[in-house]
Amino acid sequence: MVPGEENQLVPKEDVFWRCRQNIFAEMKKKFLQIENAAEEPRVLCIIQDTTNSKTVNERITLNLPASTPLRKLFEDVANKVGYINGTFDLVWGNGINTADMAPLDHTSDKSLLDANFEPGKKNFLHLTDKDGEQPQILLEDSSAGDDSVHDKFIGPLPREGSVGSTSDYVSQSYSYSSILNKSETGYVGLVNQAMTCYLNSLLQTLFMTPEFRNALYKWEFEESEEDPVTSIPYQLQRLFVLLQTSKKRAIETTDVTRSFGWDSSEAWQQHDVQELCRVMFDALEQKWKQTEQADLINELYQGKLKDYVRCLECGYEGWRIDTYLDIPLVIRPYGSSQAFASVEEALHAFIQPEILDGPNQYFCERCKKKCDARKGLRFLHFPYLLTLQLKRFDFDYTTMHRIKLNDRMTFPEELDMSTFIDVEDEKSPQTESCTDSGAENEGSCHSDQMSNDFSNDDGVDEGICLENNSGTEKIPKPGLEKNSLIYELFSVMVHSGSAAGGHYYACIKSFSDEQWYSFNDQHVSRITQEDIKKTHGGSSGSRGYYSSAFASSTNAYMLIYRLKDPARNAKFLEVDEYPEHIKNLVQRERELEEQEKRQREIERNTCKIKLFCLHPVKQVMMENKLEVHKDKTLKEAVEMAYKMMDLEEVIPMDCCRLVKYDEFHDYLERSYEGEEDTPMGLLLGGVKSTYMFDLLLETRRPDQVFQSYKPGEVMVKVHVVDLKAESVAAPITVRAYLNETVTEFKQLISKAVHLPAETMRVVLERCYNDLRLLTVPSKTLKNEGFFRSNKVFVESSETLDYQMAFTDSHLWKLLDRHANTIRLFVLLPEQSPGSYSKRTAYQKAGGDSGNVDDDCERVKGPAGSLKSVEAILEESTEKLKSLSLQQQQEGDNGDSSKSTETSDFENIESPLNERGSSASVDNRELEQHMQTSDPENFQSEERSDSDVNNDRSTSSVDSDILSSSHSSDTLCNADNAQIPLANGLDSHSITSSRRTKANEGKKETWDTAEEDSGTDSEYDESGKSRGEIQYMYFKAEPYAADEGSGEGHKWLMVHVDKRITLATFKQHLEPFVGVLSSHFKVFRVYASNQEFESVRLNETLSSFSDDNKITIRLGRALKKGEYRVKVYQLLVNEQEPCKFLLDAVFAKGMTVRQSKEELIPQLREQCGLELSIDRFRLRKKTWKNPGTVFLDYHIYEEDINISSNWEVFLEVLDGVEKMKSMSQLAVLSRRWRPSEMKLDPFQEVVLESSSVDELRDKLYEISGIPLEDIEFAKGRGTFPCDISVLDIHQDLDWNPKVSTLNVWPLYICDDGAVIFYRDRTEELMELTDEQRNELMKKESSRLQKTGHRVTYSPRKEKALKIYLDGAPNKDLTQD
Repeated sequence: MVPGEENQLVPKEDVFWRCRQNIFAEMKKKFLQIENAAEEPRVLCIIQDTTNSKTVNERITLNLPASTPLRKLFEDVANKVGYINGTFDLVWGNGINTADMAPLDHTSDKSLLDANFEPGKKNFLHLTDKDGEQPQILLEDSSAGDDSVHDKFIGPLPREGSVGSTSDYVSQSYSYSSILNKSETGYVGLVNQAMTCYLNSLLQTLFMTPEFRNALYKWEFEESEEDPVTSIPYQLQRLFVLLQTSKKRAIETTDVTRSFGWDSSEAWQQHDVQELCRVMFDALEQKWKQTEQADLINELYQGKLKDYVRCLECGYEGWRIDTYLDIPLVIRPYGSSQAFASVEEALHAFIQPEILDGPNQYFCERCKKKCDARKGLRFLHFPYLLTLQLKRFDFDYTTMHRIKLNDRMTFPEELDMSTFIDVEDEKSPQTESCTDSGAENEGSCHSDQMSNDFSNDDGVDEGICLENNSGTEKIPKPGLEKNSLIYELFSVMVHSGSAAGGHYYACIKSFSDEQWYSFNDQHVSRITQEDIKKTHGGSSGSRGYYSSAFASSTNAYMLIYRLKDPARNAKFLEVDEYPEHIKNLVQRERELEEQEKRQREIERNTCKIKLFCLHPVKQVMMENKLEVHKDKTLKEAVEMAYKMMDLEEVIPMDCCRLVKYDEFHDYLERSYEGEEDTPMGLLLGGVKSTYMFDLLLETRRPDQVFQSYKPGEVMVKVHVVDLKAESVAAPITVRAYLNETVTEFKQLISKAVHLPAETMRVVLERCYNDLRLLTVPSKTLKNEGFFRSNKVFVESSETLDYQMAFTDSHLWKLLDRHANTIRLFVLLPEQSPGSYSKRTAYQKAGGDSGNVDDDCERVKGPAGSLKSVEAILEESTEKLKSLSLQQQQEGDNGDSSKSTETSDFENIESPLNERGSSASVDNRELEQHMQTSDPENFQSEERSDSDVNNDRSTSSVDSDILSSSHSSDTLCNADNAQIPLANGLDSHSITSSRRTKANEGKKETWDTAEEDSGTDSEYDESGKSRGEIQYMYFKAEPYAADEGSGEGHKWLMVHVDKRITLATFKQHLEPFVGVLSSHFKVFRVYASNQEFESVRLNETLSSFSDDNKITIRLGRALKKGEYRVKVYQLLVNEQEPCKFLLDAVFAKGMTVRQSKEELIPQLREQCGLELSIDRFRLRKKTWKNPGTVFLDYHIYEEDINISSNWEVFLEVLDGVEKMKSMSQLAVLSRRWRPSEMKLDPFQEVVLESSSVDELRDKLYEISGIPLEDIEFAKGRGTFPCDISVLDIHQDLDWNPKVSTLNVWPLYICDDGAVIFYRDRTEELMELTDEQRNELMKKESSRLQKTGHRVTYSPRKEKALKIYLDGAPNKDLTQD
């Protein structure tokens, strides 16, 4: 029995039964809720965080029941993004319920359904700032005792674009929302410009020092006396005000660094924070002269010490007083492997005197002799703010590298300095002032304990660039400090990384709340005393004897203590205590920050989208970026675009409108009729970082009306083909629907172009030159392959051409020609070549060369001068055409099919007929049956083993070779009534300009090599002659080039089928150049007017694009089997062993001796080299390495493989050629003399075999070293295999255990290998440190000049300087 509710005993069974019933009731209730929830509609909420540019692309998705209250929505969003609920707003976005733009109520119990959320649809919301304040971040409580939580705060954070970071850094895990706003600590971070973490750490420490901040605030800037941009105190003052009042999470330091005189490159230089502290303090002292703050740095940071030497025989003491701003403490004594355990131990070692005895005895002025003496330092006065530098960076003389000491060194939170003060300084009467003897010992203090930072000499450059650095030094009087000297730690500047680079951050204790904070660039977080202990350094685990190899690289580098003195310890100034000028500065900075915030809000609500416009006069497609606020109407946006495109003086604004446009597909998606007052944010679908579409500013003539573009329509550019005129008209545009049938589409086109639909043939170009005849009337456009933007050709004639197979029809041939024709501009030589024209003859089969000579003679004028291009075009072209046709007829052998196909093209007239004279067309147009010539008769051919390239790239010269008789107006589903339509985008000039733009960005292929890999077959795989199936179009006419091309230059505008070969193209140019194609060269002009010769005669012009320029130069072109070769001189013992001499031509079948004979006169004329044929050789060149020696009897292509752009070495011989056979091996040997630390010049060794013994014998012959003492090694890298003399003795693989040279590790199988050798009995020269350093500098300089790797090249560090005038002095030499 158990007690009941009424203190009565009830049976246990009843209690159990009741509990069971209650459980079942709860379960039933839960099931009902789940069932109801399953039936209840759900609301999909997509929230975009717009409070920061870095998170504007973030999306949070919630799928909630429709009955969820609004307050629950806010709670779920807050948990998702990590914000405190109530510190942000949610507003409608992206066009959903845009009428209600007021923020949603985060306290409302109204359901989502009642708040106008739509179930089953996407509901877009924007997360925005609340009342102008950025959302507050919900962070974990940092006071938890788990060490892992502390680790999250103590380490440096990864930063975007950080440089010099190491793997020792502690990685962080922050939610994406933690980067948005001010830290919950209330402190503001500093943005790292690149590598300015050292600056940020020092600035935050100074900001958190009450005495320094208050004194800085009391200083007043006089704008009339100094430029605020270059005033360091003023910029520090502004920075401190921002750090104290800004609502930002982090602020920039660029204004401060600009006042230092630094440019952007300084942001990428990492410096020592202690060095910066000293240099910046010196700069402030210079700026504060003659002000109340003139002695501020000394009052706060300066201490005094005595540097003394006391004679141990008479007690005489020489001394001098030095001042210091920081105390450098060594981590590990010189020569010791044991580090000091604590700061106190290092301080004791700092003042520990040393005995000067033996050779280091001190000359005593009183004893007049050298005596044993005690030398040391005594602290006389400690500053109010004590700075300790832990000297963790050292130099390892074993490795000759800088290193960082990560040993553990503890430091207390409170440091008692009274044990280090000198209280007996004035006790001895024998203590005297500094004498000459004392001066003699200046700088003789412990180099490992005290740096020259304690020197008080005038005029020493501390990194401040001054015109005059003179001044009077105040000689402080030594005094006693017997009061309490308890210092409390308040700043620890931590370095994480190595001596080569790393990261600084600061751990600072606030004197306001006695709490420690980590200031890590833009991140400020709360830390504990345990985190401070982790900066002591050393290993985190227990490893017995400490080894720095296992130590953390994150440890304290600078410590700053403040004297505990209630009378002097200051508090930060309150706002009401600010001086008047600081109050004004705070107000100005707040106004600037509010202005920036408003600007950011505008940016956040600005739509940025690409804008295009076809200029109505220039017919050039213009591109810009339209930036319009989302609340601006379409009408206002049109006005902005109108002004942006500079159309005020061209057309009225009511003739312009904005339409939705797909630039990639050249497709007009829709127009916006009746939506002039609609906000752009709604039309564009909200503010987005990128849009999947663009806008086009469409224009019309005043007598036209705009066409309506409806969503879902496709755009079709219709070209009308006239078979009789052999022309293709410029396009007009119609719009259709994909579900229309071919029959309906033909009727639509019929209305637009006024052609009968019954006989109409429609050809769709699905992709480039993929022509498809639409033959199924009931098939829809979608099934035929129509897309957003399409191109069709239509033809409606009474000819029988439509009865032929489409690929055999005249229509297909015309479209094929149209698609493959490109326009080229050809620059002819300035004057016709008189000497060549006398010899000009067209050596074709069946042709009469004598008659051609007569024709060429008739080209000359009465005075013997040559006729113009026009005359050549009138006379010579006709002759060439007749000769070609005669040759064609003889080659046809009565083949009627070929003659029929030829006749189709013989009478094709150019569309230029309509614009120019008919007489010139007959002479200037060559449309003929092209056939590959016989190689023996084709002098200028050079063939490759690839077939004719039939690649068909987009042509952009349609309007230049097509008839312009048709209108380019647009029409979409027009009624019978005629309406004047706007030209808009749809004229051909848009297509042309767009393709031209695409071609400009196309990667160009340079023709820079000649290839002759065999002879092309005259027949294709089907056995038909290539001439039977290829019809190549060529048409040329004079062209008036732009001004600036020079007098005497003649241009041709050539329309040519790009499937034509270069050889055939040159043949067509012969009558215009006036010489055979073998006597002129074709140069393709690239960007920046660079010219490269096109020499692959069997390649087509498919790599050319519209409007490419070509230059014709006179000179013999390479014949079949010839190659252009670059000849370099090999100078093995020169600093630059490879020197270019000249370009030469070698031919297949030529012997090496023949090529040498041809080179001799060229070398004499062009290079001034007088050589005999037996005193130089040619050898293979691979990059800069000399290779196989070519013997005189070797034949190119048989014994020596030759290729395009071939390069060879020419080597001048000292004597007769030793290489007589290919079985011989020529190596280059070089003796290493270790006793002299130098290398001898190269000497060639010719071996009869690959035997190591023979190599030793040869080395013995040239050096005299006994065979048993010869050691050799193979050189590494590119010739001349340079290596530092400091490394060669031990770095090379000396004396490999091999018997032949062609095995591992030597692999010497070809001429030109480098062999170093030495006498193993020769001892290595012993170098002093001075000699080694000097030799290292020389070797470094030598190897850098030759471009070879330097064994040790430390990064040159740039000196840290602050320029008081705001800019570096150009007369100063940078270190």
